[in-house]
Parts: sequence; structure tokens; C-alpha cells
Amino acid sequence: MKNQTVQEGKTIAIISYITVIGTLIAFIMNQNKQNYFASFHIRQAIGIFVLGLLVNFLQRYTDFGWLDMLLGIGVFILWIIGLIGAIQGEEKRVPLLGDQFQEWFRNIH
Repeated sequence: MKNQTVQEGKTIAIISYITVIGTLIAFIMNQNKQNYFASFHIRQAIGIFVLGLLVNFLQRYTDFGWLDMLLGIGVFILWIIGLIGAIQGEEKRVPLLGDQFQEWFRNIH
């Protein structure tokens, strides 16, 4: 049964990582299906997007030099990890903040 849930939600999960518009589309697509696998990745994608906004804000209004670049690369790596997890059909939480993303956005189904 779990494998069927993954297969049914895989497309939505992948779409959720393709820009914030993709996340919104995935969220809307999942409203009728309520697929757990898709919801998991939508929460991860939203968390990565919010983190990206925070890093972007820091980059614009502070001057930490190489640290700004390092934070941006870190967000990109988290995005890649999330996308690869969705493609492989795994509920793989992104390092460091994946558990928090699931907790903070737990009401998103």
C-alpha cells in the first residue's frame, strides 16, 4: 500500500520543488487526493522556499561576504536533496531543518 501511495504522489512531490509556483500547483493538486507522500514533500519544499527567502533577505541587507554565498549554496543543496528524494520516491528529510519543516507546516495536507 505504501508503494502505491508513493507512486500516486510522486509527480506532485516532484512538481512541488519546481519554483514556488510549482509548490502552489502541487498544493492545489494534492487538495483532493490528500496523498501523504506528496504532502511530505510539499512541506519540505515550502520550508526550503521560506529558508531561501530568509537567506535572500540577509544577502540584500547585510554584508557577510563569503558567508552570504555559503548560505545561498546551502539552500540550493537542500533543494537538490529534496528534489532527489522526491524523484527516488523517498521520504527523506533535508538535513538540519527537515524535521522542523514537517513540524512547522504540519497542517499542510
